[in-house]
Amino acid sequence: MPNVGVKHPISHQQKGVAKVSVIAKPVPSPAVNHHKATSSPGIAPPRPEATAAARPRLAVIGLVGLRLALGFEFLWAFLDKTFGLGYSTATKDAWIHGGSPTKGFLAGANVGPFQGFFRSLSGVAAIDWLFMIGLLGIGLALILGVAIRPAAFSGALMLLMMWAAVWVPAKIAGGAPSGSTNPIVDEHIVGIFGLIVLAGLATWGAGYLGRKWASFRVVQAHAWLR
Repeated sequence: MPNVGVKHPISHQQKGVAKVSVIAKPVPSPAVNHHKATSSPGIAPPRPEATAAARPRLAVIGLVGLRLALGFEFLWAFLDKTFGLGYSTATKDAWIHGGSPTKGFLAGANVGPFQGFFRSLSGVAAIDWLFMIGLLGIGLALILGVAIRPAAFSGALMLLMMWAAVWVPAKIAGGAPSGSTNPIVDEHIVGIFGLIVLAGLATWGAGYLGRKWASFRVVQAHAWLR
């Protein structure tokens, strides 16, 4: 006879099993929670000109232009003083014609606390050679993109000494107006900081020769030679 209407008793264990859901709720990962917490739909995407890819290109172009400009300034000074090209040095005063590359500038140091020191160096053959070798070496190194940091240090030191010889803070020099338009900053100071920038970013836009120079083992071992 069928057991119609008979209820079978359910044990406590079966009751516990019946209450457990077989579908587990997914637990969001910490990365998803972090993304939700930091994402903001109101932030607009960056403009193309402000992206990281655009900034280095403009920076490299500026650095290459600065390096070539400063290098040509030093190299041209060497050429003009050597051959008397008529810009700052007349043909008759050219170095190859017996003129002194430093005499005109250092002999005119008539103001400032170092004027006596600089005038004593005027026309000295050893100083002429050091000055001209410095102009040539700094100019070529910057233009070629090799040994940028040594060239930048040497150039900054040379410009600083020239600033001290001119003594920019003075308003009167030799009883006449000095022509200075600023008590501190002139083209020498601007050039010094330009060379500092080149030294700090010597690996940017150094070109083919610069990369070849950096591949030498001694240059890799001594970063100041870059």
